[in-house]
Amino acid sequence: MGGACPEMPPSGLPALDEAEQRSWERFLDAAMRLYRLLNRKLLDAHKLTLFDVLLLEKLAGSGSARVGDLAQALMLTPSRVSQQIRRLESQGLVQRSASNSDRRGVVATITHDGLVRLRPALVTYGRAVRTHYLGQLTRSQLAALGDCARRIKSEANPVEAQRRSATKRRARSAVNRRQHDCLP
Repeated sequence: MGGACPEMPPSGLPALDEAEQRSWERFLDAAMRLYRLLNRKLLDAHKLTLFDVLLLEKLAGSGSARVGDLAQALMLTPSRVSQQIRRLESQGLVQRSASNSDRRGVVATITHDGLVRLRPALVTYGRAVRTHYLGQLTRSQLAALGDCARRIKSEANPVEAQRRSATKRRARSAVNRRQHDCLP
């Protein structure tokens, strides 16, 4: 069979130094563990996943929503949300219908049973967030983490990043015009 095995790359991401790698790994590990813990508590107590609760919560706020809008709000693919809605519909928690404005679109509506199942699930969710997230941090740490999350979210949001980029371009253009106007 012959050939030598290619050398294994060093662990970690090549673009990150040791401190950056450690910070990223801790963030990712904490986020994934917290997600898994919240998901498990909701499944055990209510037979609903975290994404089920988030979807039902979105529907409870508006009554109904298009699948595409839910997918965007939950940062999931439309096919993933469609599967989730079909599963929730089979439990009688949501109802699907064709969109009145676009017959190709599908609208999900929360049912009375969906609202009844959502209420205690939100209590469990809130308690778990308080215990496993909020309860681990001081107020100043919460504020700092919230600010960091806002900045990361803003950068990771393509629409927001485009808006910021356009604002920066306009500002540079205005500076260039002023500099040009000042030339003799």
